[in-house]
Amino acid sequence: MDLTSLLPELLKGFSHFTIGNGVMIFAALILMYLAVFKEIEPVLLLPIGFGCLLANIPLSGMTAVDAPVQGVMGVLYDAGIKTELFPLLIFVGVGAMIDFSPLLAQPKMVLLGAAGQFGIFGTLMLAVLLGFPLNQAASIGVIGAIDGPTSIFVATKLAPELLAPIAVAAYSYMSLIPIIQPPIMRLLTTKKERLIKMEYAPIPISKTTLIFFPIVLTIVVGLLVPEATPLISMLMLGNLLKMSGVVDRLSKAAENEIINIATLFLGLAIGATMNAAAFLNLDTGKIMVLGLFAFVLDTVAGLLFGKLMCAISGGKINPLIGAAGISAFPMAGRIAAKMAQEEDPDNFILMHAMGANTAGQLGSVIAGGILLSVVSKMLGL
Repeated sequence: MDLTSLLPELLKGFSHFTIGNGVMIFAALILMYLAVFKEIEPVLLLPIGFGCLLANIPLSGMTAVDAPVQGVMGVLYDAGIKTELFPLLIFVGVGAMIDFSPLLAQPKMVLLGAAGQFGIFGTLMLAVLLGFPLNQAASIGVIGAIDGPTSIFVATKLAPELLAPIAVAAYSYMSLIPIIQPPIMRLLTTKKERLIKMEYAPIPISKTTLIFFPIVLTIVVGLLVPEATPLISMLMLGNLLKMSGVVDRLSKAAENEIINIATLFLGLAIGATMNAAAFLNLDTGKIMVLGLFAFVLDTVAGLLFGKLMCAISGGKINPLIGAAGISAFPMAGRIAAKMAQEEDPDNFILMHAMGANTAGQLGSVIAGGILLSVVSKMLGL
């Protein structure tokens, strides 16, 4: 056999390689660089980056869902993204990590959790004005939840064609909280406000209350917003495993093995949708900009509401905790506490910030469910 006749076969990958593939592979390398060398959300960005790399190797058969034998990434996508399985498993793990005691001891923090969702609806309206249809605008708006699983869940239901850029935007901005939030916090608060010390005299929360809280919340939210039931129920299941104290093995598995495996597969599956043909377009750029706008708007709304609560309380509430009203748990709460300690090392507002942060986690789930319910009804989905 003439070896020259085999040359086209050996080089077929190169013959199908496009400039777009090169751009996306470069983007994949950047994501993996940030994960490995800058340690920015490595659990998320590393598998997303590697999945993106695979998606842009022509003829590999890894991601092609229309191939005679479905690629492994296509199998993961169908099994865990289309069915919403991976986001829901991640929520079980998140729930097992959350302690709602600070929120139950300070119920007023619910207000900050609600204020922290303003970016969702503000961005939805802006997306509509920019020409996105309502289902896509709603999916883009949910980036403002700063909650990857919620964003993926809603996008899968309303606009699966935008899943890749929405997921990348949600997880990227969530990882950039330590960079994006502090300048906004300094801009919108005075040094005097940041120095406010908040007394923490926690109300003792009984174990019975902590056990019944996730059960009651699942029932109430499920009845009020049935579309939010999958998300809130898995979040509360994880929390119930932890608070019950009788299934330590399951609780630890949810916090570790389950959430880690689900995150790995979700990241790979999402990254594998980032092929050049689907990702390199003007809409992707718009989505990334709108996602940043949603994040900034959430932070601004939370801080302004924190300032309002500060004024109403006679200067007893540090408005920095308003920035923790977004969903990104526990990073947002820690950033708010760190900002206060930068002004005064003896100023400890961590428990207050965590109360607002857990309220934001609940708020994002409920807001996502409300949005899904309303838009589905309006569009007859």
